[in-house]
Amino acid sequence: MAKKNIFTDAFGNIYFLKRFIIFILGMISYRRFNGFNKLKISGSENLVDLPTTNVLFVSNHQTYFADVAAMYHVFCSVNNGYINTIKNPVYLLNPKIDFYYVAAEETMNKNFLARIFKLAGAVTVKRTWRAEGKNVNRMVDMSEVENIMKALENGWVVTFPQGTTSAFAQGRKGTAKLIKNQKPIVIPIKINGFRRAFDKKGLKIKITGTEPTLQFKPALDIDYDKDSASDILDKIMHAIEQTPEHNILHEYDQELEAKKNAQEQLTKNESE
Repeated sequence: MAKKNIFTDAFGNIYFLKRFIIFILGMISYRRFNGFNKLKISGSENLVDLPTTNVLFVSNHQTYFADVAAMYHVFCSVNNGYINTIKNPVYLLNPKIDFYYVAAEETMNKNFLARIFKLAGAVTVKRTWRAEGKNVNRMVDMSEVENIMKALENGWVVTFPQGTTSAFAQGRKGTAKLIKNQKPIVIPIKINGFRRAFDKKGLKIKITGTEPTLQFKPALDIDYDKDSASDILDKIMHAIEQTPEHNILHEYDQELEAKKNAQEQLTKNESE
């Protein structure tokens, strides 16, 4: 597979241009995370001693772009020695440029701004289950899998195993299969509050004075010889807190359903 060099990354993107784009987008977005709203970061010490390649970050997803933008800020900040803070934006002058994120091709080709974001490090994939707002059923494009592997071999990659911004959506086994095959270090990220602070695209501020959070957890303990793809997916979904036991609304719905069933049973008994 292609390798990066001193001028370009593994996909042929010019480093100078990536640095410029990350700097400009970072300056534009900075006050969204340390001004209008205050991003709370924890666990970024778990990033300090990571290798420069074959590290996969798995995260839940709440907006199209704000989630990744916040991660860029943290990665660049840690790259310059700052832990759990983005208060000194000087880090944008020395960004982490061998960082990639997996994104839906449909999203990244929608408009000019999305294409600019794409140049910052997007590895695009076609969703196999949904396209243009409709359910689909298509095969995985293996060239896209190879691109993710290429990104891992040349840097850090973040992916969203649910493939959607919907909370508590099921995880996709494709991520787990990739992990079992590539054997990366897997760092879970739990995000919260982005949906409240920003619109769905993550471009407009919906409300100010909030404290969205980014929590970087320790690397997952994965036995690549014994753990199946299903086992790995279960560990991921639990770590990013997208399983039913973390869903307060799910418990509330269950309580409502139990009360409804009890009432129906009572009414049935009374009618008999």
